[in-house]
Amino acid sequence: MFTSHQTKLNCLIFFHQEWHKVIQKQCVRLVEENMPRYKDLIYMCPFNGALKGKVFITNYRLYFRSTDTESTVTLDVPLGNISRIEKMGGASSRGENSYGLDITCKDMRNLRFALKQEGHSRRDLFGEIFKYAFPLSHGQPLFAFLSQEKFEENGWNVYKPMDEYRRQGLPNERWRISFINSNYELCDTYPTILVVPFKATEEDLRRVATFRSRCRIPVLSWIHRDNQAVIMRCSQPLVGMSGKRNKDDERYLDIIREANGTTKLTIYDARPNVNAVANKATGGGYEGDDAYQNAELVFLDIHNIHVMRESLKKLKDIVYPNVEESHWLSSLESTHWLEHIKLVLSGAIQVADKVSSGNSVVVHCSDGWDRTAQLTSLSMLMLDSYFRTFRGFQVLLEKEWIGFGHKFASRIGHGDKNHADQDRSPIFLQFIDCVWQMTKQFPTAFEFNEHFLITVLDHLYSCRFGTFLYNCESVRENYVRQNPILSPIWSDNVFAFSAPWWLTGVLQPSSKRHSFFCVCICLSWQQSPVEQRYKELLALRDQYLKKLEELQLTDSTHLSNSSTPNASSPNQHITHLQTPF
Repeated sequence: MFTSHQTKLNCLIFFHQEWHKVIQKQCVRLVEENMPRYKDLIYMCPFNGALKGKVFITNYRLYFRSTDTESTVTLDVPLGNISRIEKMGGASSRGENSYGLDITCKDMRNLRFALKQEGHSRRDLFGEIFKYAFPLSHGQPLFAFLSQEKFEENGWNVYKPMDEYRRQGLPNERWRISFINSNYELCDTYPTILVVPFKATEEDLRRVATFRSRCRIPVLSWIHRDNQAVIMRCSQPLVGMSGKRNKDDERYLDIIREANGTTKLTIYDARPNVNAVANKATGGGYEGDDAYQNAELVFLDIHNIHVMRESLKKLKDIVYPNVEESHWLSSLESTHWLEHIKLVLSGAIQVADKVSSGNSVVVHCSDGWDRTAQLTSLSMLMLDSYFRTFRGFQVLLEKEWIGFGHKFASRIGHGDKNHADQDRSPIFLQFIDCVWQMTKQFPTAFEFNEHFLITVLDHLYSCRFGTFLYNCESVRENYVRQNPILSPIWSDNVFAFSAPWWLTGVLQPSSKRHSFFCVCICLSWQQSPVEQRYKELLALRDQYLKKLEELQLTDSTHLSNSSTPNASSPNQHITHLQTPF
């Protein structure tokens, strides 16, 4: 009986120690930032109205804490998340709370702070935020280079290309590993290790590179273990207005087709047909029937980065800070966001279906680093259950997005004050939205849930880690070699969000069923998952300490009773400890 109570005591002590580690870790992170400066002001909260409080600014975050409400309202925003900061009102402005700062965030939030008008009270605050939110515009490094965080795991080792290709059963008699790009000489936006047809020589690859935009030749992303059909990715051919042809490129695609013995190679061009034709004017184009006679070309009608950027802006206007229910459906339709999500998912489904039926495919858009990454990674999620695990999803992002050169720096605009840069676009956010749609249709097919996806997005913007800071692997590897303190997101155990997971095999999602991921994100800002988890930990700590005291008291009573010769009853009461773990 005493052993049973001792076990419970040990469990409580263990949970208390784990809780202490979490709190201690948060304290260490605060130490790694510079000493915060604070200012009294009013936060114009869209959910709770005007709130008096203090705002603290470090070189990493903006932290607000209310001081005049019964339940404390906090706001914790990494400065890397800020896209734009403007001064609101002037010295002669009239009206309550009309003078202050207006901050636009990359995650669709708008933050407004009101200050006193006398004495230029916002000048220092504006300068402090502007300097740390846009360090590259001030000749300063991003926060990831200043952080001194230490991690037990080296997250740079999460993805090892050779290990992943071996897991897929490569190389084999039809596909080989090529190191032609070991120094990024063939293509500076491709990884160093490539999988290409066994029959293609290194010289063949060089000649094909001259006919593909940015030298991004067709290379293997994934192979079906049973039918040996493959997913290849590349950029558009350089056909141009004159309709140029390249025999080496045509032969290379025929070698890909022959590798698994199909009569037709399906080429999925992510663009609308009219856009692909228009690209001829700038030297690009598509694979015509006359040149690629053993190929079938399918246009997927997914629009470019500029259309996606404008669509997200419209979506933000209708979901934040409030959702207008009376015109909700018509307003949502006018943004075309879900229409774009449908087209991306539909394209990935077509790719997965074709590969499942035993036919190899080639996927490209214009340069092969935006829509192409969406389609290959989503189809691989559908086909391969490994990529639906925590580690597998990390490998997928490292491989298809970072390794193959999605332009994170340009699309997100890390540390750059130029908020109107036309290169910015929510391509990766759109991919995460598509993944979320799949998790809603197949909740038991993924080892992770939406909190994991939101955490990935948080650190897409935060600049706390080195994972999403650069446009391609070659640039990132150069910075990692020069800056050993730079840590990837996978080093930190920030992903404590799991889901029931047991369904494996191929997924066949519907592109016609949609939920509202971005709306869920906006609603979650009323209380973020991390903030909620922190409060839960505090509540659990109090609960465990109380139970610990009760058990200690109970055990002392049991010991006292057992040492008394005339115990009143042999059937002693046992306290059953119920915990949420």
